[in-house]
Amino acid sequence: MSEFFKVLENPELGRYSVAAKVIQAGEILFEEKPFAIGPKVDSPPVCLECCCTVDGSAAGPKCAFCGWPICEECGENLSNIVYHKKECALFVENKVKFQNVPNSNISCIQLDCITPLRVLLQKEDQPGRWDAEISVMECHSEARKDTAIWKADQRNVVEYLRRACGLKDRFSADLIQQVIGILAVNAFEARTNRGFAMRGLYPKLAIMSHSCVPNVVHSIYPSSGYSLTARAAVDVAEGDQLHTTYTYTMYGTSMRQKALKAGKYFTCHCARCADPTELGTHFSSLICEKCSIGLIESSNPLDDEADWKCTHCDHSIRGSIVLKKTQIMQSVLDRIDYTSHGKERLESYERIFEKFKGIIHPLHFINTSIRDSLIQLYGRVPGYRISEMSDALLERKIELCKDVLQVMNVFEPGKSRARAMILYELHAPIVLLAKLNFNRRKLDKTAFKDKLQTAVCLLQDCVSILEWEDPSTAEGILTNISKQAILHLTQQQQM
Repeated sequence: MSEFFKVLENPELGRYSVAAKVIQAGEILFEEKPFAIGPKVDSPPVCLECCCTVDGSAAGPKCAFCGWPICEECGENLSNIVYHKKECALFVENKVKFQNVPNSNISCIQLDCITPLRVLLQKEDQPGRWDAEISVMECHSEARKDTAIWKADQRNVVEYLRRACGLKDRFSADLIQQVIGILAVNAFEARTNRGFAMRGLYPKLAIMSHSCVPNVVHSIYPSSGYSLTARAAVDVAEGDQLHTTYTYTMYGTSMRQKALKAGKYFTCHCARCADPTELGTHFSSLICEKCSIGLIESSNPLDDEADWKCTHCDHSIRGSIVLKKTQIMQSVLDRIDYTSHGKERLESYERIFEKFKGIIHPLHFINTSIRDSLIQLYGRVPGYRISEMSDALLERKIELCKDVLQVMNVFEPGKSRARAMILYELHAPIVLLAKLNFNRRKLDKTAFKDKLQTAVCLLQDCVSILEWEDPSTAEGILTNISKQAILHLTQQQQM
């Protein structure tokens, strides 16, 4: 399959891959085209060609041929559509109408059939690839069967495709459920060049095992048919397992496990999940309310019911209580997101961050989530734009970025896209603070140039990662911005 890795199989792991030789960080492991791409499950109304959100009501833009959602831009170029073409012909042939929805901000059940349908149609067009790469994928049929989700899929997707769409004689109910399961277990999120979410089925990437500390990263290129390139994020020794991640690395262990069980039907036993400290970060640890010195850690991170115990005194808490406390804190953050914006949101986050200081470890995932939000807000909202920020606030943003990087260097080490974005955010306050202090004569020329060089190094690291991204995406655009910033800062150093 590749000179870099070989595929093995055992009863416990199923198919997985290991490095066939020493791999350097950044080396390309493989490239592949998606078998199919399309809307995610529970998607709101989206354009069936470019996946941008659209108005799903009667007044919203529709395909002139089949009447299903198509944005105005794609609707003006229907002769050039690619992804919607086959289903469009099927809907026209069988007179399948889209049922308009009054609220375009909630999930549109009718669109749940689109991506499974695209996989089925590709099966007919590419039977060899289906047999070799897709049909062998895990779909966890037994675990899914007769569950509430399976029954909903049977009603909303299987029966809809077989009856309304006239596919009863082409695809069996079992096959459609297999496809739904394959997508649920193996599909990866992709983003359009405008940042809208979708999902794609990439069989080579799906062979990579899961870890909550991945050593494989990937880039998806919307302008090249959503082709994918996978690379090593860090140096990998020969024989080491290659890991991507099937969940969000910035969740705490309990949240990651819940997401994996619900969507991927397995429990993760990686080193991070098995460690109460999450590799020394204390990403889920609480401060002991009894002694205020020790940390409350789970006695068994893989069991939500296990007791949590203080590292300093004899205090312990039931796992269910810790889970409830965490849910309450998360709900506070969600409420801020839903009810505020701009300056109000930023200041609300700072108040909550201060309130949580005495409850959770400084690097707890709740605090890290708040930091990440504040990083995006500082420098961008009225009253806190980069030119309006005081020295203290510039230092605050620097501190926030460094704290998040401290966590990312453990959970997403090496050449990860998330690290690159924080590196970019970090450089700006460093540069501005250096310029202010130089103009105030608080920095001499040598120290000033050193600060600029620090920013240059951050940007160079950022560019070395983001230059892999599609130039049409936000990350690709940021690559060029970063390169220009490096050039400008280098020129300033030479003055």
